[in-house]
Amino acid sequence: MTPRAHGGPDALGISRWDFSSNANACGPCPMALKAVQQADAAHYPDPAYTRLRSALAHLHGVDPARVWLAASASEGIQRITAWRWRAGDRRFWTPPHAYGDYEQAASAWGLARATVPDQARLAWLCDPGSPLGQGESVDAVRALLNDTPRTVVLDRAYAPLRLQGVSALTDGQLDRVWQLWSPNKALGLTGVRAAYAVAPLGAQADVAALEALAASWPIGAHGEAMLMAWAQPEVQHWVAASRSRLAEWVGALRVMMARHGWICAPSDTAYGCARPLQPLNAVALRARGIKLRDATSFGLPGWWRLSAQRPEALAALDAALDELHGETSR
Repeated sequence: MTPRAHGGPDALGISRWDFSSNANACGPCPMALKAVQQADAAHYPDPAYTRLRSALAHLHGVDPARVWLAASASEGIQRITAWRWRAGDRRFWTPPHAYGDYEQAASAWGLARATVPDQARLAWLCDPGSPLGQGESVDAVRALLNDTPRTVVLDRAYAPLRLQGVSALTDGQLDRVWQLWSPNKALGLTGVRAAYAVAPLGAQADVAALEALAASWPIGAHGEAMLMAWAQPEVQHWVAASRSRLAEWVGALRVMMARHGWICAPSDTAYGCARPLQPLNAVALRARGIKLRDATSFGLPGWWRLSAQRPEALAALDAALDELHGETSR
């Protein structure tokens, strides 16, 4: 087991200018934040989450029986992996560069990595993915959704932050996979932990099996309030409106990085990976209140993941890179 690596706060606390997290930099969403702040923390939530399931089902146009709740996407990844191990699955697959928790969970439960998609009984997709912000391979989707029985989970954490392109999966294919949603990123509320999945058609028995593996009340009052807010039209409109501003910010970010000689990989989202011509002194950058996400743990040594941020943050990064370049040139 390797140590988990994530963006966001570290042992030094919250950085002033944080490019390492993929949270929506336009956030927090005011309506969702208000709902969380007004959550009734003095009482247990409904253990069946009846209203929440109904609201999420209405948002996605599905039967409430297809809505499965998790304490967070990461908790859901662990629970799905445990469920599949109990069912006898012993091989998993992820894209080459993907969120580390997929492999962490597989390692904890003793699943071996398959070298090609169609060798796996459990497979993870993320469209668009992290760290690159690119869509999934159509070939990989086709290989996974052939006639071989397997569990395919599509992580849709970043779908609300897609700025261009479309999903690699058709509507019919989406009905055959587990669609895992963690809206806290799109809402700019990553400190609130709650997630859910839309189960494949006809998977009610599998939903029940996953719920049997959960503790009671997996989502607390604040997470429930966030997900209820997520299902409201005005919050969905806010997220949609934020994408135009994010597009401006990510465009400015890429122009600035190119000016410093960094190579930027293509991305369909408000984040992506870039590589400097010389090794980056991340410690010196962190001392200036700026944090980027080292992409080594994603299998991309020498690359850094950066998310679009407000103009004042971009100006701080620009100035810091100029300073670091001046120091190394002396």
